[in-house]
Amino acid sequence: MPTEAAPPPIPQPYTAHLTDTSGKKPRRWRQLALLSGLSSVDNSESSVVSVLFPALRTALGLPLAALGVLVGVGKLAGVIFGPVWVAVAQRYPRKNVLAVCCGLWGVWTIGSGFAQNYVQLLVLFTISAAGVAGGGPLVNALLSDLFDDKTRGRAAGYLYGLAALGTGLAGPLLGRLSDVEDGWRYGFFVAGSIQVLFGILVLLFLRDPGVGASEPQLSSAAPTSRGNHTLTWARVRELLRNRTLMLICLQRVVNGQFVIISFGVTFLVDERGFTNAEASFLTVPFSAAYLAGTILGGMVTDRVHLRKPRTGRVMALQFTVIAYAVVAYFVTQFTWQTLAMHFVLFGVLAAIQGSTPGINRPLVMSTTLPELRGAAFALMLSAEAAGWACTTVLVGYLGDALGLQVAFLWLVVVLMLVNGALISFLYRTYPRDAAAVQAELVRRASTARTTSS
Repeated sequence: MPTEAAPPPIPQPYTAHLTDTSGKKPRRWRQLALLSGLSSVDNSESSVVSVLFPALRTALGLPLAALGVLVGVGKLAGVIFGPVWVAVAQRYPRKNVLAVCCGLWGVWTIGSGFAQNYVQLLVLFTISAAGVAGGGPLVNALLSDLFDDKTRGRAAGYLYGLAALGTGLAGPLLGRLSDVEDGWRYGFFVAGSIQVLFGILVLLFLRDPGVGASEPQLSSAAPTSRGNHTLTWARVRELLRNRTLMLICLQRVVNGQFVIISFGVTFLVDERGFTNAEASFLTVPFSAAYLAGTILGGMVTDRVHLRKPRTGRVMALQFTVIAYAVVAYFVTQFTWQTLAMHFVLFGVLAAIQGSTPGINRPLVMSTTLPELRGAAFALMLSAEAAGWACTTVLVGYLGDALGLQVAFLWLVVVLMLVNGALISFLYRTYPRDAAAVQAELVRRASTARTTSS
C-alpha cells in the first residue's frame, strides 16, 4: 500500500468567481436542495415499478423475470443516452438540458400509465428511462462545480440522502395504490407529473456556477484559461486512459447493491409472505437509514481524506463494500419472523449503501479535470446502469428458477465480495491520477497569471 504523503501545495484561492450568464453567484446549499429534489424524482418511474410490481404483475399477468427485464432494459437505455445528454449539454446550457431530460421528459412517465400490455409498458418505460439518464452525470458535474474538494463528500452525502428520503416517503403512498384497481397506473401519472413540476423549478431557480468554478487554482482565470469544454474524441480517449476512472467503472459494473433496491419489496412478498401494502413500507426505514448513511458517511470520509489524502477515500470505499456483503448475507439468508426486524436489518444495509456516493463521487471528481467531469460521470453511471441491468435481469430469471433468496446469495453477497477485491487496485492508481490533475490545475493557474500580467 502506498505511503501517506501530503498532496502538492495549492495556491491560495482568488476572490473572483465564475458565474452563470445571469451574473448571480449561486447559493450552493440552496442549489443542492433543488438538485436533491430533482434527483429524488428523476427515477420515480423505477420506484413505481419496484414498489407496485406485485400489483402490476397481477394486472398484466407477468412473471417475476419481467421486473428484471423492465429495470434492466431501462438501465441499458441509460448506458446509451447518458453520454448523449452530456454531449448535448456541451452545446446548450446545462440547466436547460437538465430541465428537459429529468423534468419535462416526465410526460413519458405519464404515458407509461396508459400501457395496455407488457410490450407497450416496456417501450414507454424504456423511453422514459432514456431521458432521466442525463440526470446523474449532469447533477454530479454541477455538484463538483458548486463544492470544493474538502466538502464534496459531505455535499454528495446530502444530495443522495435527501433524494433517497423523498423516494422513501413516496414508497408507502405508492404501496397504498396496490389496493386500488389499476392503482399502478395512477403511480405513473403522479410520478410523471412531479417530474414535470421539478423541470419547471429547475428552469426558474437553478443557477449554473460554471465549469471549474470550485477549483481555487482557476477561480480568477478567464473562461478560456479554464480549458476547452467541448467534448471531443481525443478527450474521450483521455478519459479511457484514466486508470482510476476505469477501475471505478468496473467496480460499478460488478455491483449487487442495486438488486436490493429493485427487488426488496418483491422479496418480502414472495419469500417472507407479507402483503404488497405491508412490504411497501420498507422504503421508509430504508430511505431514512440511507439518508443517515449519506450524511455521516460523507462527513467521515471528508475527515478521513484530510488525514490520509492518498488512500483515505479508497480505504473507506473498500470497507463499505465488504461490510455491505456481510450484512446482506444476514439480511437475505436468514428468516426473520417480524416485519419490524426486516425493516431494522434492511435499514442497516441501507445506511452502509448510503455512504457510497460521498466516497466514489469525490474520487471521480479529484481524478478528472473540471471540463471532463460531466463526461466522466456519464461514463461511470453508464457502467453502473449496465451492471444494474445485468444483475436485475439475472436475478429475475434466477429468482423464477430457484427463488430470490438463492439469487441474492450469488448476485448480492458473493458479487459484492468480488467488488471489494477489485477496489484494492485503486491504492496504486488513485494517488497518481489525483496528483496529475492537481499539477495540471496549478499549471493553468500559472499560465493565467502570466497572461494577465
